[in-house]
Amino acid sequence: MRSTHQEPRSSSSCAACKFLKRRCTPNCQFAPYFRSDEPKKFAKVHKVFGASNVSKILNEVAEEQREDTVNSLVYEAEVRLQDPVYGCIGAIASLQHRMVELQHDLLLARARLACCAADNHHHQQQQQLQLHQQQPSDLSFLDPFVQMPGIGGGGGGGVAVGGFDGDQNMLPFDQFITTSPFQFP
Repeated sequence: MRSTHQEPRSSSSCAACKFLKRRCTPNCQFAPYFRSDEPKKFAKVHKVFGASNVSKILNEVAEEQREDTVNSLVYEAEVRLQDPVYGCIGAIASLQHRMVELQHDLLLARARLACCAADNHHHQQQQQLQLHQQQPSDLSFLDPFVQMPGIGGGGGGGVAVGGFDGDQNMLPFDQFITTSPFQFP
């Protein structure tokens, strides 16, 4: 019985039967997996495993798993032909080695990123510190009521003007701040 996800068979022999030079029967177990237009696929599997061993393996596997089994056999045969000594183990070891290299590269990249982020943070702190050090410590020039010319005592300097108390008396700036009902940040 063929699996339902396979293409319908053509009237010609399957690749396995062609390779083995035998007549392909309607219930050929190789036909669903080795189509007539893929002769190299079976040739590789036959060279590594042999037709009787492939037949035994397919008989031991549930029908719904046979397509995956054949794909695995084809892959294993291709790799074994490329690397007769190590076969799939060589491919697995190579992939594991590559994975270790990539994990190492990732750790290095993360460390460099953390270092750059720390350097950037340190650089920002240094810039803020430099800006703070460059600012004048006496910020009284920013207050419009402090040392306004012409206000207060006559000519040029004047007294710091703060505001009025509840009786409309003018208070100096420092007394206005401490006695004012208004909250300043």
